[in-house]
Amino acid sequence: MIDRLWDFGDPAASEERFREAADDDSHPAHVRAVMTTQLARAVGIQGRADEALALLDEVGSRGIPSDDPERDAAEVRARVSIERGRILAASDRRAEAVPELTRGVREAALAGSNFLVLDALHMLALNDEGHEEEWAAEGLDVLAGSRDPRVLRWGVALHNNLGWTMHDSGRAEAALAEFQRAVDAADRYGTTQQQHVARWSVARCLRTLGRNDEALELQRELARARPDDPYVQSELAELTTDESGGEPTIEA
Repeated sequence: MIDRLWDFGDPAASEERFREAADDDSHPAHVRAVMTTQLARAVGIQGRADEALALLDEVGSRGIPSDDPERDAAEVRARVSIERGRILAASDRRAEAVPELTRGVREAALAGSNFLVLDALHMLALNDEGHEEEWAAEGLDVLAGSRDPRVLRWGVALHNNLGWTMHDSGRAEAALAEFQRAVDAADRYGTTQQQHVARWSVARCLRTLGRNDEALELQRELARARPDDPYVQSELAELTTDESGGEPTIEA
């Protein structure tokens, strides 16, 4: 249901759908609470952080009657912590975000949701400075025990983000291996957008390694598919003018 209602390219429309779902009395209380956490995320993406945090506070303050109260309450607590952490991180409040996301890992484990565990670990790998690789490794361990394609899709983000951590610390060869693993995961389980981003990361890393001919060939292939992508165009400019400049990065 969450996947059906989300359109990350149009958070305002997603907000309306989640608001309607959260207010729909035909849904169980647990489902309405979950929908409210996604409403908060949609609001937060639009830059209304205070409003989003208030929605999460409201969810966290009320009980969640259900047929499985321990598991469902843990899921709601996990989602509240993850979304609060995501909003705080986006607001440059990472020191506050990290404990929220860590709490999200614990609650998601109590709920028995590997998907949410990986969501929280992925966010920690992006935001807990100095511990990025530890969180990514933990996420990859969780991933190794799953056969659910929706869960396995997290491999795209985990490998891609680990690749950028390695790339930005000067380990481009190791980064390239992670980016290639992200491509493999994207081709097996990911979206078209994830496949595109994973290949862009490979090409960007190839430029760092001085393998410009390979990088150019791959960026031109990406440009044929998406000629208006500014990240691709930026790399094409670097590769065709042989000038050094900024280093744009994008996430899976």
